[in-house]
Amino acid sequence: MVNIPKTMRTICPHCQKHTLHKVSQYKKSAERSLAEGRRRYDKKQRGYGGQTRPIFKKRAKTTKKVTLKLECVKCKRKLMRVLKRCKHFELGGEKKTKGQALVY
Repeated sequence: MVNIPKTMRTICPHCQKHTLHKVSQYKKSAERSLAEGRRRYDKKQRGYGGQTRPIFKKRAKTTKKVTLKLECVKCKRKLMRVLKRCKHFELGGEKKTKGQALVY
């Protein structure tokens, strides 16, 4: 399990120094209906002839890479940072401490 704090000090390419950044998880936005690829696909699908493009079904991976969205507190610029693959991702969870007794 990966646990990331909600704020971190890291380099800001615009300020050119380490500043505090707000951390959030990147989420893919909704697909635009007027994008060129969507218009081309819809045009090809119209009329008779059934499904024209292959629908991907053989999914090989069980996890996705986590992308963090970092926003500089000073200049409000945003930058993305990709983490390795993980099954469980937590943002701002409690830190684990060594040698502490388990609580049930």
